[in-house]
Amino acid sequence: MTEFVIHPDEGAEYFFREGCSILELDNSASDPGASIARARVAPGLTTRWHCLEGVKERYLIVAGRGEVEIGDTPAQAVSSGDLVSIPPGVRQRIRNTGTNDLLFYAICTPRFTPDRYRDLEADDGDQPARK
Repeated sequence: MTEFVIHPDEGAEYFFREGCSILELDNSASDPGASIARARVAPGLTTRWHCLEGVKERYLIVAGRGEVEIGDTPAQAVSSGDLVSIPPGVRQRIRNTGTNDLLFYAICTPRFTPDRYRDLEADDGDQPARK
């Protein structure tokens, strides 16, 4: 039977080495065209510089405040309702500048798979980058 409504399991949220918590909403090999995940960045944290090879990513900000850096452009403020478009292979990171969690949906085309993720910082374990 096809699922038309997906009810996320909050208990399935996990910490990703990028420096944020992820809740996969829709990411399946049976639907490789796109994936959707909710990302959560704690106050004061910045994700690691990274890129997604061959994947366009969009951040739809739903709560909180932050700054996003894409490529070599200066940091830009983001808040609820903003949409950030990140081309494939371009470095990116996001920082929570607020006092509450920064929440956004990461929409990837084609779907995100871990082999597409490239960490662009020197290896210092799985700790999030900080400013």
